[in-house]
Amino acid sequence: MKYLALASGLIAATAAVADTPVLTIYTYDSFISDWGPGPAVEKAFEAECACDLQFVGAGDGAALLGRLKLEGARTQADIVLGLDTTLTHDAIATGLFAPHSVSASYDLPVTWDDAYFVPYDWGYFAFVKNADQDGPSNFRELADSPLKIVIQDPRSSTPGLGLLMWVKAAYGDQAPAIWQGLADNIVTVTKGWSEAYGLFLEGEADMVLSYTTSPAYHLIAEQDDSKAAAAFDEGHYMQIEVAGKVAATDQPELADKFLAFMVSDAFQSIIPTTNWMYPAVIPADGLPKGFETLIHPAKSLIVPVDMADAVRAQALEEWLTALSQ
Repeated sequence: MKYLALASGLIAATAAVADTPVLTIYTYDSFISDWGPGPAVEKAFEAECACDLQFVGAGDGAALLGRLKLEGARTQADIVLGLDTTLTHDAIATGLFAPHSVSASYDLPVTWDDAYFVPYDWGYFAFVKNADQDGPSNFRELADSPLKIVIQDPRSSTPGLGLLMWVKAAYGDQAPAIWQGLADNIVTVTKGWSEAYGLFLEGEADMVLSYTTSPAYHLIAEQDDSKAAAAFDEGHYMQIEVAGKVAATDQPELADKFLAFMVSDAFQSIIPTTNWMYPAVIPADGLPKGFETLIHPAKSLIVPVDMADAVRAQALEEWLTALSQ
């Protein structure tokens, strides 16, 4: 009888696991790292969804859309989390995303009205340096300086792509000349953000392409005020990160539930001190102490979503040309 009871228990447990719905989310690697928001988000959502939330790392942000295009309707993803406004127009054009039904009062510097994508955080790109080091106040000064920088590849990384859009938005037709000037400042181009920031911390470069919020990590998590973002007088490019539901999902209701959860306090309170960005909806407790020390760009730069594809293509060509000379 003991063996029969054990067998019955195993069958029941197996059936329970089989009945647990699985929600698969493609995202960038740093989101699901031990220090990223992924583990806390997974725990919080599973506590209320009676489901199994599974994150799948797909490199850096810009690589997500490439993977989804390759997989098409056969993808295992129910949600893609980690695109930004430089990629959303292209993403919608694939037909691989479904509209969402989320309604929220966003704390974004711009009005948000997108039927397909829900924002979860935002920030400004910046070059991070040692706080005791004099930094350039614009791209021309950087190009004329001996400072060495590490940047990310715009073909695989959303920060790398954001840098291209930043230079293009700030300088327009003069962007190729800016890149020609910057070419000898670039130590290396990494595939993703983590590798680039690691090289900077190891002393391989004077500055690294990151965010105005990055020094908050050192200040809050490490009690280290030795890092700062250089303020550029031509303005800083804004990144708004988003998630969208895949049209081919076999868990549409669960996907909708996650997108709604994403703009709740439970999710948004995790963002500032794990993804080190501004939350799309400021939690009831506000921003953590230390965020008030960050620089605030005098001018915000962003290319309209419907123009992003054309601007991105031109900016990428200019960047490749300049770095190949």
